[in-house]
Amino acid sequence: MNKLLCCALVFLDISIKWTTQETFPPKYLHYDPETSRQLMCDKCPPGTSLKQHCTARRKTLCAPCPDHYYTDSWHTSDECLYCSPVCKELQYVKQECNRTHNRVCQCEEGRYLELEFCLKHKSCPSGFGVLHAGTPERNTVCESCPDGFFSNETSSKAPCRKHTNCSALGLLLTHKGNATHDNVCSGNGEPTHKCGIDMTLCEEAFFRFAVPTKLTPNWLSVLVDNLPGTKVNTESIDRIKRRHSSREQTFQLLKLWKHQNKDQDMVKKIIQDIELCEKSVQRHIGHMNLTFEQLLRLMESLPGKKVMTEDIEKTMKTCKSSDQILKLLSLWRIKNDDQDTRKGLMHALKHLKTYHFPKTVTQSLKKTIRFLHSFTMYRLYQKLFLEMIGNQVQSLKISCL
Repeated sequence: MNKLLCCALVFLDISIKWTTQETFPPKYLHYDPETSRQLMCDKCPPGTSLKQHCTARRKTLCAPCPDHYYTDSWHTSDECLYCSPVCKELQYVKQECNRTHNRVCQCEEGRYLELEFCLKHKSCPSGFGVLHAGTPERNTVCESCPDGFFSNETSSKAPCRKHTNCSALGLLLTHKGNATHDNVCSGNGEPTHKCGIDMTLCEEAFFRFAVPTKLTPNWLSVLVDNLPGTKVNTESIDRIKRRHSSREQTFQLLKLWKHQNKDQDMVKKIIQDIELCEKSVQRHIGHMNLTFEQLLRLMESLPGKKVMTEDIEKTMKTCKSSDQILKLLSLWRIKNDDQDTRKGLMHALKHLKTYHFPKTVTQSLKKTIRFLHSFTMYRLYQKLFLEMIGNQVQSLKISCL
């Protein structure tokens, strides 16, 4: 008996599901007094109300909702709903009322709805970063900065940032960071690469536009104060001033800033484009396996102060053949008060003709020069970069070289 009852219940459940499965338009059961039968009538669509039930001879009649009333689903009600009143204080109308939607109010930027009030998003204190940014419906969610990360500001948007990797910058870690402070780097750490290329041609091309044609005494301090993100610390700035000439200081500061803020979206894009540029330069000149005499001739053909013979010998010992020219060009630029390497190569090509250099080498150098000349990535970023570091820097009238 129990088995028979169980089967009957299963059959009844299946029958109910089958008979109530909605079709389109959705239906509802209605008793027709004229025929004394139950009919399957169409429900009324959103934006309307039920005027008359269906009969055996006529479909359901629906009427449009009047102004300031709505229905937002298929239904069988003979009344539309009245739209919510105007938005409350600190709210704005995200969607106005119409026949199919109620008025939607939303808290202003930086606030969220709690009961009936728009409260300000919570700011995470130092040592805490934003795990989930606040929305109009939800407050900010903070997290304590884990090991290796820090936050030195009170913010409702900034996440924890990663500690600076001193060794990657060729520096020593003098003060280990914590949840509220970054690592402090200084001193003479081992260089990141044994070859020790100070700056690639592409980094130079990108950062050159930020070097003023006429430097002011406080230029480096102004640049430090206006660069966004993690600030370069005072000790690193003093080290840059001690070790580098006035124009070279800007290159070194921007290079250090780029590394310390490599997790920021804009800086990620800058790094990505510089890496793409470097790959192209390597394709042009990285394949050239020059002899000592050829490297010496190339350096002698550059204008200004010459790279010494011992520098060339040391470069050939410490650098791969694909990096030797880049290393020597970097040494030449530093020796010559930050000369424009592209212009230096243009000058060198004119003199290399008299040395009967291999044609493949001169052609590769020409391609490199043309590539750097047409390399517009730094031009595209120039306006954005100057806007980013603020009006104070722009007022110094930075000129592109």
